[in-house]
This record gives sequence, C-alpha cells and structure tokens, in this order.
Amino acid sequence: MTRYVGSCFFTVFVLFLWRVGDIADACKCSPPHPQQAFCDAEIVIRAKVVGKKVVSNAIKYDIQQIKMFKCPNQVIHAIFTASSPAACGVTLEINKEYLFTGKLETGRMYVTLCGYNPPWEDLSAAQKNSLTHRYQSGCDCKIIRCSSLPCPVSAPDECLWTDWLLADGQSGPQAKYSACLKRSDGSCAWYRGMAPSKK
Repeated sequence: MTRYVGSCFFTVFVLFLWRVGDIADACKCSPPHPQQAFCDAEIVIRAKVVGKKVVSNAIKYDIQQIKMFKCPNQVIHAIFTASSPAACGVTLEINKEYLFTGKLETGRMYVTLCGYNPPWEDLSAAQKNSLTHRYQSGCDCKIIRCSSLPCPVSAPDECLWTDWLLADGQSGPQAKYSACLKRSDGSCAWYRGMAPSKK
C-alpha cells in the first residue's frame, strides 16, 4: 500500500512539473519599452477595471475608460484577454486603474502578457507625461534591446535600450524616464524628462 501511494505521488509530482514547464514555455516574450508598446499598439487607454466574466475561452474585463491616448474615435467598455497566463492572458484586479496597450479585433480590444499593461500608480510622472505627446512623436524611431555592451547601432534612427534586463525589464531609467526621439538631423537619441539624471 505504501509503495502504491508513493508511486501515485511520484506520478502526480511528475505531471505537476510537466504542467508547470508547459505553462512556463507557453508564453515567452521580452517586456517592451513603454514607448515601443505605445507605438505598436492600435489603442492605448487609461481605465478602471470594474468587472470580470469568462466568455468562450477568454476573459472579459468590464472597464470604465478614463482617458484615451491613442485611437480616439472609439469608447472602450471592455477588454478581452486569453483565459490563462499560459496563453499570454493578463490577470487584472477589480477596482484598480491600469494603462492598457492593445489591439483591436472586430471592434474588441485585446491585451496580452507580451504587451504593456501596468497599474496606473506604477507609472512615473515622466511616463504619464510622455503618453500625451512624446511617445507618439518618437514612433519613427526604433528601440533596440542591448543585452551586453558594447552593442552596435546599425541605423541612425535607433536607440539602444541597455537597462532592459533590470528587474522586470521596465524599472530601469530608460523605461521609467526616457523617450527615444528624433533630433534635428533626423537621427534618434534618448531624451530624459522629469528625472534627476543627466541623459
């Protein structure tokens, strides 16, 4: 009996590890720079989550839209995401405000773990300010991840993102305080705003 119980426990443990590995491998993506997320998104809004409902292999979060930063011709009343983190679904808290960057499909807004959907309170003052102008003006520039210095710059319209490996990838100064913007000569460079640092 003891051997049977031990065997069952071992089988369940192996299945658990397999499932954890499967979940971990199912959704893999590097965090985007807030500006890149803004530029790549079809719609960017600030909203408060007020309800949650499971609908056909997805989760529908009812929201109260507070401000539209991109795609101003549509009021969003709900956002949709995959039903589990393994499928890149986003888990949100009711009665909490977020910044959402997502795509529009058949009139619905969809968000994923691979996007940029932080709680509004986690944004720096510079990030909030950049949502209204700076990020949009830098969409002609490209933000390139650099995992180890030195990193080559292959074109003048590129900015190297050198601190993206810090913490969750979005806590470094280039994410919290910087925007990649065009200079007068057409090249792109990091510009800092509302932060006590040099560049």
